[in-house]
Amino acid sequence: MQSNNTSKPCTSWGNKPYHSLDYENKKQYGQKVYKLSLNAGLTCPNRDGTIDKRGCIFCSEGGSGDFAGSSLCSITEQIKSQQALLSSKVRSCLYIGYFQAFTNTYGQISTLKAIYHEALAHKDIIGLSVATRPDCLSEEVLALLKECNQKKPITIELGLQTIHEETATFIRRGYPLSCFADAVRKLNALQIPIVVHLIVGLPFETKEMFLASIDYLNYLPIQGIKLSMLHILKGTDLHTFYEQSPFPLLSQEEYMDYITCAIRRLRPDIVIHRITGDGPKALLVAPLWTSNKKNVLNQLHHHFKITNSYQGMDYIP
Repeated sequence: MQSNNTSKPCTSWGNKPYHSLDYENKKQYGQKVYKLSLNAGLTCPNRDGTIDKRGCIFCSEGGSGDFAGSSLCSITEQIKSQQALLSSKVRSCLYIGYFQAFTNTYGQISTLKAIYHEALAHKDIIGLSVATRPDCLSEEVLALLKECNQKKPITIELGLQTIHEETATFIRRGYPLSCFADAVRKLNALQIPIVVHLIVGLPFETKEMFLASIDYLNYLPIQGIKLSMLHILKGTDLHTFYEQSPFPLLSQEEYMDYITCAIRRLRPDIVIHRITGDGPKALLVAPLWTSNKKNVLNQLHHHFKITNSYQGMDYIP
């Protein structure tokens, strides 16, 4: 998907060439908004034996919530402790409660209702972001999300990672693409915003395959996207596979090329919640360049500048 569009973007996103979450929050709330990562003590159908017991191949023991609070503490206590961690650099700000670890719509409806309501009741929480799987959105859960969304804004984060079924099988995602599409349709009908996770540099995927995932999302009613380089973390099955059958990982320069091409193709209204990510340094095996998130961001912004690139310039409706 290419265009000959060399004009300036019709929308200004502050000092960035893409529609960032920071820009969107400041436009909506007039100030910076921080996420507080919460752990509800839930599990995942890919871990409890419903689908599998091993989890996704890249997922750590923390269920992708390695930066979240402790499930031994209440939601209120976790909010307080997460606020304390930010207190040295922020004095007054708004917070979103981010249910990050494992699958946060997978549990008894009474349990889900209790944790959501506890977070929403906190005076400093302006809304929730709930990370989950598209196969864990029963009618009961959807009704609960609709109810909560009427109290304070709710966003659902869906871990798609790739549209390619062969890759999805390799990473043990555990659901077909049709399930994802159905979840998007149901959430959109409830007017609940959707943020989709994609992983860049998945084993055996080409640049064209990654960009095909971007193109697919362009034509769905989603509101946000998270992009992150594949991290190989200690203790994961991906780490074992990598040691036994090493496969090429993207260099930082290749990652910048992938991301720039993706953002150029991405629909301009889609908010970019994450353009890179950093795995826990104590667990990160490769690629080590991802550990310096600030440097990666600086280099990405420089690459956008020297290539005169911005979000949506190659998007064709």
